[in-house]
Amino acid sequence: MVTDVRVSQNTSRSLLPYLQQANIQYTILISDLQKAIENQTGLRSYRNRRSLSGYNYEVYHSLEEIQGWMHHLNKTHSDLIHMFSVGKSYEGRPLFVLKLGKRSRPYKKAVWIDCGIHAREWIGPAFCQWFVKEALQTYQTDPAMKKMLTQLYFYIMPVFNVDGYQFSWTNVSSISNEGASFHPCDDTYCGPFPESEPEVKAVAHFLRRHRKQIKAYLSFHAYAQMLLYPYSYKYATIPNFNCVESAAYNAVNALQSAYGIRYRYGPASSTLYVSSGSSMDWAYKNGIPYAFAFELRDTGHFGFLLPETLIKPTCTETMLAVKNITLHLLKKCH
Repeated sequence: MVTDVRVSQNTSRSLLPYLQQANIQYTILISDLQKAIENQTGLRSYRNRRSLSGYNYEVYHSLEEIQGWMHHLNKTHSDLIHMFSVGKSYEGRPLFVLKLGKRSRPYKKAVWIDCGIHAREWIGPAFCQWFVKEALQTYQTDPAMKKMLTQLYFYIMPVFNVDGYQFSWTNVSSISNEGASFHPCDDTYCGPFPESEPEVKAVAHFLRRHRKQIKAYLSFHAYAQMLLYPYSYKYATIPNFNCVESAAYNAVNALQSAYGIRYRYGPASSTLYVSSGSSMDWAYKNGIPYAFAFELRDTGHFGFLLPETLIKPTCTETMLAVKNITLHLLKKCH
C-alpha cells in the first residue's frame, strides 16, 4: 500500500517517522503544505493596488476583486455585458451574474455557466473570469466566438458560494463517497431539505424561470480532469445520451489538443461515483438538455492547491472544450 502525503514541515517531523516504523510506503506530494496554502494569497495586497485595466487573469482573486471586476466590465462593455443579481447569500452578499452576448434579437438560446459552488476550488472562478475575458477580447477576430455571442446568451456566475469563497480567503487553513451526508459538519452535507440555502434557492428560481431559453448548464469544479454528465445519483442512461456523449467526446478531444492533458468523460455515477443532489442532475431533470460538470486540473498532486502558474494552461484548454460544446448546441443532433 502506497500512501500519498501532503504535510507541513512541522507535521512531517512527527508523521514520517511513524510511517517508516509502520513500514508504510509513502510519496510526498507537497513538502510544505502551509507554504503552498500561503502562496495562494501571498500577493493579495499587491493585487488590490492594481487597476482594473491591468487585471491579471493568471492569479487568484478575492471576492471583492472579482465583484469589482464585474462592475468594471458592466460599465466598460455595456454592448455585450449586463450585470445583475439573482438574490443574496446567507450572510447577505449579492449573488451577481453576468449576461454576456450580442443583443441581436429579442429571444436567443442561452448557456448557464457557474463556478465556485465549492469554495476551496479556486480554479473554478478563475476559469469563469477567463471565459469572459476571452469572449470580450476575441469577439471581433474569432468567427467561432462571434457566432457564439451573436446566436446565444451566456449567463455566467463567477462565484456561486460567495460566503464560502470569502471565508476561504480570510480563514486560510490546511485542507485535508458516495451519496451525501446528513451531518451538518461534513463537507458533503446535503442540507435539511431541497434548496434550503438561499444561494441555491436563488439560482434554482432563475433557472426555472428561464428553462425554455437555457439549453446548456455548465458547472466548473476541481479536481479530477473529468467531464461529467447525468446521472450522478443513479446508474442509468439519459434519454439523449448519444447527443450528450458526442458533445463530451469532441470536447475532451479539443481540450487535449492544447497541452495533451487527458480528461475522462461519461456519466458521473460510473465515471466518478454516485452522489446525490448534484446541480447537474437537477438542471437536466428541469429540462436543460445539455448538463455538464467539469472537474478541472489536476488529478491529485496539487489537489485543491493548484498553483497560479497552472491557471493559464488549465483555462486555455478548458476554453476549447467549452467552445466545442457551445458550437454543438447550435447544430441539430438526432
